[in-house]
Amino acid sequence: MASWVDHAIWWHVYPLGFTGAESTAQPHDAPVRHRLRQLEPWLDYVLELGCSGLMLGPVFASETHGYDTVDHFKIDPRLGDDEDFDRLIAAARDRGLRIVLDGVFNHVGRGFPVFARATGPNPDPDAARWFRRLPANDATGGAADEAEDGATGSVEPDYATFEGHHRLVALNHEEPAVLDHVAKVMIHWLDRGVSGWRLDAAYAMPARFWHEVLALVRPHHPDAWFVGEMIHGEYAAYVAESGLDSVTEYELWKAIWSSLNDGNLFELAWTLKRHDDLLGDFTPLTFVGNHDVTRLASRLADERHLGHALAVLFTVGGVPSVYYGDEQAFRGIKEDRVGGDDEIRPAFPARPDDLAPHGLPAYRLHQRLIALRRRHPWLVRARTTSEHLTNLTVALTSTAGNDGAGNGEAGNGGVENGEAGNGGGEGRGPRIVTLLNIGDEPYRFPVETEGLTIEETSATSHPGDPALVPAHGWTVLSDR
Repeated sequence: MASWVDHAIWWHVYPLGFTGAESTAQPHDAPVRHRLRQLEPWLDYVLELGCSGLMLGPVFASETHGYDTVDHFKIDPRLGDDEDFDRLIAAARDRGLRIVLDGVFNHVGRGFPVFARATGPNPDPDAARWFRRLPANDATGGAADEAEDGATGSVEPDYATFEGHHRLVALNHEEPAVLDHVAKVMIHWLDRGVSGWRLDAAYAMPARFWHEVLALVRPHHPDAWFVGEMIHGEYAAYVAESGLDSVTEYELWKAIWSSLNDGNLFELAWTLKRHDDLLGDFTPLTFVGNHDVTRLASRLADERHLGHALAVLFTVGGVPSVYYGDEQAFRGIKEDRVGGDDEIRPAFPARPDDLAPHGLPAYRLHQRLIALRRRHPWLVRARTTSEHLTNLTVALTSTAGNDGAGNGEAGNGGVENGEAGNGGGEGRGPRIVTLLNIGDEPYRFPVETEGLTIEETSATSHPGDPALVPAHGWTVLSDR
């Protein structure tokens, strides 16, 4: 991994939603809308939040939501043009902010020019090889499946689609021309000033494809960062075979909110053990919200546990990402229907001063915990163990990661008092202890706090005992 990533904390933005762009591409003769410039007034906000860069959703010409790309070399006219993109890159660079782009290379929109050549009146066989084909009677992803608008794709029934979405045609990653195209796209925008790529739907693509692509790209940009979207699968194995730097850590995302909702912090402890194992191989991209999931503030059953989720995110290993609006406690529920993402991809006002004041407490909380993270940059590769664990309480100790660090396993104790091994973190350098209490009563953790001081806490006035945490409260201790 490139060294600058060790200090990266991303503000993840979905540009088409953020800027209030039209939901579908405009006619070819429609004027370019220079909406990318709307991001510029927010760059100082990103700095003040404590983030070090923007992770942008799709910005390339597409038919609707950005994931149905039709031109990887063109900025979507609903967002702007090359000049607008260069302005944003320059403005970000002036502030020391980096930008990562979203690359959708598993599939394209049906308006992609090569697909038009493959399916036109005189089909081009070279173009046809760009796309993955299925038997005509295959019901697992062919274009003959019912389209989202109710129509049926009958022109080319043997072309695969992405997860049955008629408008998303799957690329053939065995085709050398596709590999060459993807490498050229990535190099083009890295040359233009971006620092890396988020690779959409990597889980649906063969890992060896990325190994071959990166062999072409890395010699031109050895410091670039490449992170794949992995919802499921064997994360470490995919990273090893693909050569990617990172993948998205959906296991941790799920464990954070569901353990808080279910009153089952054993789930969190178990997942953090798996997370530690991953950190031995690579540094995952961690998050508690993104453009594809219900917002954290809507997902949590008890709004008092927002700080608990963030305390975990910012005190365990990984490269953290904050989804725009989460830092303002925006709400939004993802629904499995056409337009079901709209609520989680809203427009932002013109300037930060126009935000509603009720989001300020969540913003300040994010600021505090991001600042803690920046004070302890070693946390990027920290190993985290459970020193004490019950259903409703957990003491997480994070220490500087190294191959010899212990991995204390969560115990199998009873509901009320299941202890966990402490992993032997003491005496191994800096230490962060995160105490979470989601119970209805104050709780004094039976952990050693000598040498530790309270660095952050949910309490407006703390009782003074660093091991005593109020009901539904949390505390972060450090030996700084």
